[in-house]
Formats: sequence, structure tokens, C-alpha cells
Amino acid sequence: MWNAKSQSEAAPDWASYFDQQARLCHDPDLRRFYSAGLPDAQTPLRELSFMALDFETTGMNARRDGIVSIGMVPFTLERIRPSAGHYWLVKPAGVLNVSSIEIHRITHSEVANAPDLDAILGEVLDALSGHVLVVHFRNIERPFLDTAVMGRRGEHCLFPLIDTMTIEAISIRQGMMARLRRFLGFPQESIRLANSRQRYGLPDYASHHAKVDAMATAELFQAQVARHYSPDTPIGELWL
Repeated sequence: MWNAKSQSEAAPDWASYFDQQARLCHDPDLRRFYSAGLPDAQTPLRELSFMALDFETTGMNARRDGIVSIGMVPFTLERIRPSAGHYWLVKPAGVLNVSSIEIHRITHSEVANAPDLDAILGEVLDALSGHVLVVHFRNIERPFLDTAVMGRRGEHCLFPLIDTMTIEAISIRQGMMARLRRFLGFPQESIRLANSRQRYGLPDYASHHAKVDAMATAELFQAQVARHYSPDTPIGELWL
């Protein structure tokens, strides 16, 4: 069983942070989000409700780029519920660039009448509340949402999450085949979402649609828990 955190990157005391923000936040949407609280860090995975979260963005820099779409799919270790998920198109602050359109295939005309994130933020936060968030590559969803909310509401939007990419990186680094590949001089295996799914025999999906990628992330996490962890693993060992 592998811990998703190294000794050098222990997770913050998220429970204390949420309690503090619930008391100090001025924005009602954020105060409601933080007031929902978090499960105890010792809660086993089998008892938790998760929300897979995915953003499509205009680039990789949260300070310069913007969110174009948001996808969410709720799930547990036993069941994924895509019909209960959510999908929003969001109008980014700047114009869409050609390279981002080629990746996510969301065009200028599609976002022309889409709302700014500020108009749907309450809905987004309410959907996230009460769930443990799961993403693939933690350097997108948390920093992009925090930066966007800070720019619109003047307060932070931070939260713990599980990163399936981090879990996969650990499994590749510590697995027997990974050590053999390094010994033989072969390149490191990819930990992109599609490549990670292939290692668990999961089906191929069309990528770069936020809700589809959220569902793909949920399936990957279920497979990772089945192979590397246990339903009784405490959530505090995995969230970052």
C-alpha cells in the first residue's frame, strides 16, 4: 500500500482550514462551501462520496489562462453516476486561442453566450460540497478555480483533493516493471489519463471533454484503489 504523499509534502490541516474559512469568508457562496466541512482524515474510502472534477482551459497557466468548461461526475468505490453529474461551458476572460481549440474543440461561437464563472459559481460550489474531490493532474483544477474565484470574489477557494496522476506516478516509480525498465534504459511510462487507464484495462474514451474526462478519472481511481489500496484505506493517506 502506497501513500500518495511524500514526507516532504504533507497535506495541510484541511479540517482546520475549512473551519477557519467558514468563519472568516465574506462571500456567501464560499462560506456555504466551507461550512459543509470535510470528512475526518481517518474515514475509510468505502464510506466516502467522491466527485471527479475536470476543467478544460485556454492554457496551462492559471494566472494567464482561463476555464472554458467544467465537468463533474459523482461516484463511490462501488458506483459511478454520470447522469447525476454536471457540465458547464464558461466564457473565459480572454479570447480562445487556436491551440486550445484544437485540444478541447470548444469554439468561439460556443462560448459567446456562455456565462462567466462568477454567474455559476454558487452552483459549482454547491455541487462540490460534501464530496471528496478527485482529479487527474492537481496543477489544473485547484489553482485555476482558486485564481478565478480570487479575481471575482476576492477570497480563496482551496480544498483537498486526490490526484490519480500522483497515484500513478508512485505506482510506476515503485513497481517491479518500472525498476526493470529503468535498469534496461527504457523511457518512463506515460502517466497521462488515457495511458494510465490502459494499464488497468479500462476502455478508451474521446479525451478533452470535461465531463467525459471526469468519468474517466472516476473509473481510474476505482481501479487504482482496487490494485494498490483497500476500501479501508483512510482518506488522509491520499488527499493532498
